Amino acid sequence: MGERIRVLHVLGNTQLGGAESRIMDLYRHLDRSRVQFDFLVHTTEPGHFDGEIGKLGGRIFRVPRFRIYNYFSYRKAMVSFFNAHHEFRAVQGHITSTAAIYLPIARRAGVPVAIAHARSAGVDKGLKGRLTRWLRRDLSQKADYLFTCSELAGVSVFGEQAVREGRTVFIPNAIDCGAFSYGEKVRERMRRELGVSGKYVIGHVGRFHYAKNHEYLLRVFAALVGGRGSAGEEGKCGKREYVLLLLGEGGGMDAARELAKELGIWDRVYFLGNHSNISDYYQAMDYFVYPSRFEGLPGTVVEAQAAGLRVLMSDTICREAAVTELVHVMSIQEDARAWAAYIDSHAQYGRRSYASEMAKAGFDVQAQAQRMMKFYESGEWE
Repeated sequence: MGERIRVLHVLGNTQLGGAESRIMDLYRHLDRSRVQFDFLVHTTEPGHFDGEIGKLGGRIFRVPRFRIYNYFSYRKAMVSFFNAHHEFRAVQGHITSTAAIYLPIARRAGVPVAIAHARSAGVDKGLKGRLTRWLRRDLSQKADYLFTCSELAGVSVFGEQAVREGRTVFIPNAIDCGAFSYGEKVRERMRRELGVSGKYVIGHVGRFHYAKNHEYLLRVFAALVGGRGSAGEEGKCGKREYVLLLLGEGGGMDAARELAKELGIWDRVYFLGNHSNISDYYQAMDYFVYPSRFEGLPGTVVEAQAAGLRVLMSDTICREAAVTELVHVMSIQEDARAWAAYIDSHAQYGRRSYASEMAKAGFDVQAQAQRMMKFYESGEWE
């Protein structure tokens, strides 16, 4: 057996986010006697996964967060880091806004393989978004491999030409499909613990951020229950007692709370924060609603399908996410009442696990771990 190799993942932090969760899923299923992960993060704050990373043998390094005015000090910090660390076989950059800065630095310092990984098909609104696009304008020329979780993400980050020429590599946002398999006993236990037994549970998992479009989601829910701003009581759908579970945290949470109060649905919306046993919460849900403005390929939609949930998602989300017949797509340009009406008219269905279907479609992390280990060890994509 050859010497164990180390791969460096560059992230904003190690909190419970989509990209971070997918990397950790992969990390847990690697043969760590062959491939070990380390992490370079842009924060001094401890993260949700820090303890587990340490237990798995990984290291966490820290650099300052990039801000426009600190370009030179940021670049200096990256030069200093890679000049001091020559042990990495590959560096995989998940922060594509600054990957065009740090990947060339890593290459010059001797890292054999530089990877840019596109995980989102959009940018923030305003100046921040324009700056992001400018920073990664030539990123496709500064990496050895261009990984992307979907075609939309590849076009957004690397450009249409790179995708058209076949220079991008599709890496599905794989999960431990079996861990999300539907289970009636877990469902009953979770619904009792949450106090939602006998109620119809609409679910959403995602950080409170512009991309996730919580405002629209809350308006859809208000239309379901006849809240204010939803055409009044006559806009109420059906006779079910609907509740909404929101899992996640983020800067937009306070605004979402205020909107829930304004819409008169506060008593039906559960702001649950982050939880490590997220698979259990999918079991408690009855319908998964995801009206994002943009995404790469949301692992949450993959997880929801594995758990056998019907999914209503926006047409701005890549089609690669719609693996099973459980998924229906609608435009967020539609009135929220149209979404509510669709949910209410399709609320009844036979629940079962779709874990095997998701695994066969290429979203199984165990198979992906084997493929990625071969790539990291050889430095060549087959």
